[in-house]
Amino acid sequence: MSANPLLHPRFEIPFDQIQAAHVEPAMEELIDRAQNCIRLIIEQPDPRTWDNTMAQYDVATEDLDWAITIVRHLEGVVTTPELRAVVNIVQPKVSAFYSSISLNDGLYRALKDYAASEEGRQLTGVRKRYVEKTLESFQRAGAELALLGKARLAAIDVELSRLTMKFSENVLDATNDFELIVTDENQLAGLPPSAIAAAKQSAESKGVSGWRFTLQAPSFTAVTSYLADRPIREKVVRAFYSRASSGDRDNRPIIASILELRREKATLLGFRNFADMVIVDRMAKTGDTALGFITQLLGRTRPFVNKENSDLEAFRTKLTQGAEGAMQLWDVSYFAEKLRLDQLDFDEEELRPYFPLPQVLEGMFQICGKLFGIQVTRTENVPVWHPEVQCYTIHDQTSGELLGSFYADLFPRETKRGGAWMDAFATGRPGNTGWTPHLGLICGNMTPPLDGKPALLTHRDVETLFHEFGHLLHHCLTRVEVRGLAGTNVAWDFVELPSQILENWCTEESALDIFARHYETSERLPATLLAKLQDSKKFRAASVMMRQICFATVDLSLHMQFDPAVDGDAVSYSKKLLQNYIPVPLPADHAMITSFTHLFSSPVGYGAGYYSYKWAEVLDADAFSRFRQEGVLNPSTGLDFRHQILAKGNSEDPIQLYQGFMGRQPDPEAMLVRLGLVP
Repeated sequence: MSANPLLHPRFEIPFDQIQAAHVEPAMEELIDRAQNCIRLIIEQPDPRTWDNTMAQYDVATEDLDWAITIVRHLEGVVTTPELRAVVNIVQPKVSAFYSSISLNDGLYRALKDYAASEEGRQLTGVRKRYVEKTLESFQRAGAELALLGKARLAAIDVELSRLTMKFSENVLDATNDFELIVTDENQLAGLPPSAIAAAKQSAESKGVSGWRFTLQAPSFTAVTSYLADRPIREKVVRAFYSRASSGDRDNRPIIASILELRREKATLLGFRNFADMVIVDRMAKTGDTALGFITQLLGRTRPFVNKENSDLEAFRTKLTQGAEGAMQLWDVSYFAEKLRLDQLDFDEEELRPYFPLPQVLEGMFQICGKLFGIQVTRTENVPVWHPEVQCYTIHDQTSGELLGSFYADLFPRETKRGGAWMDAFATGRPGNTGWTPHLGLICGNMTPPLDGKPALLTHRDVETLFHEFGHLLHHCLTRVEVRGLAGTNVAWDFVELPSQILENWCTEESALDIFARHYETSERLPATLLAKLQDSKKFRAASVMMRQICFATVDLSLHMQFDPAVDGDAVSYSKKLLQNYIPVPLPADHAMITSFTHLFSSPVGYGAGYYSYKWAEVLDADAFSRFRQEGVLNPSTGLDFRHQILAKGNSEDPIQLYQGFMGRQPDPEAMLVRLGLVP
């Protein structure tokens, strides 16, 4: 057992040594280790103190957290049949253990005893908040339920863990099941050279002739936005929105079970619905408030989106002379891109040469260095899970202190799930010689290098990179002594503020001057192209807003109002809701939620929380107004954001943190003004 790399937490993770065979014995040992820590807390003789109770509770599962995060991560980025099989074996055991913590009567009693002690009553600041938040979380997790209720709750958590893992596997497999091989070059009309080259490279990697298209983001986006061949667009769009909805990959019954288990769990814990259960500890507090927020945005957006839809329809009719009949789902992105070109004389592909990935990364690091007083440096000879992965360190510019390190895994592959995300491997803490460093990662699925050129990013890729790095900084710049309140362990509708606000620098001239240079000539992004880029951010902004409103409404409706006895199956119910927001008829096989990993790939995740993207966008638009006023690269403003928001994690109520930075309550109009959605 001593040779098992998962049993020895360390800052430099030995990814080159970890094998599937290590997982099951490691999880058994680490669960025993954590159980022993909890037993020692329970058996601790009086007097109870912060050090022997709360501090010990904060780190009781640290070794297990480290190992299971690594295992889940590897299954998501370099999955193998062996790794998947063992993860499915250990996941229920790990989930059962985590669920048992809040249902442990002895531990709950020990924590309450400390809270009631003289020392506990005198606590202030982050320690007081940690005690309060911990007891609240125990209560919400069922600590005060009767024995039968606790047993049922534990069983629900285990089953949710199993089902959501299977949901994710089905989406990954269904995505990889699809490929479309084009052998007639004439059928590639409209595609930019970068997309054609990528499709050619993809075909060669599979040993086939022609051009290969998949449902991974770079390929799917290129086809739907640029490919003139309508039947191919239709085939790709239908395949994308029906992923994991039939056959061995069918997620329909899994969704039904997840929703029912979430409903049952909420009822057991005394909540009206799952939305109320998960939102009670967030800024919105209730499902009704979240739904009201989304409904209010809908009212403000609807007039603008109606005009955008009619303009697009009129443009398409003029362009096609009505030859293609009614507009369909596979036409929207294609003609929207043509309308953008017509109205703004702007093709986003023109931007790619100015956004080579190495240059964008370095520019992002420079901008964050100016703002937040940090220095990011590439590190070599670090064990990684794939040759494409790069490693970096973050130091404080003034003190030279190592604040943290992170991995970057940015290109798609068949063994890796789609999307973009940030995760944390280790959270630092204060020690005898200063803070220990944090460790995290950012992942994406961006256009890879082609034909000997560097990876040339779309502007959306650039925004995604900044977004995930914002999450990463929230983790690596935290200065909260309690692990459970550090970094991104904040209210779900506040966690997107640090990430979304960083996207603003992707369209600011002073920021783009730092990194937007042509990869061949080093020419700066021309002023005319920058102006078009900035104008494009308001192009069909209402439709972009409506897409988020639509998803948030479906999410909240499924978790607040959906009743299978009345509404039928969840896929049909969701499709009816979606149709209210989408200006074209949805095809019969449309089943978007069967691949909606935000909602169903973890026991909670963004379930009843998708609204938080728009909630945080209100905060980010308003908070960025201070940067605009004081200078978008103003170090003083940036350091204030670092110390008032990034460093403080969940040490204070989110609205207090926001007010600490802005000096006032958020202004919800800021987002609508930024998008041009005001009369």
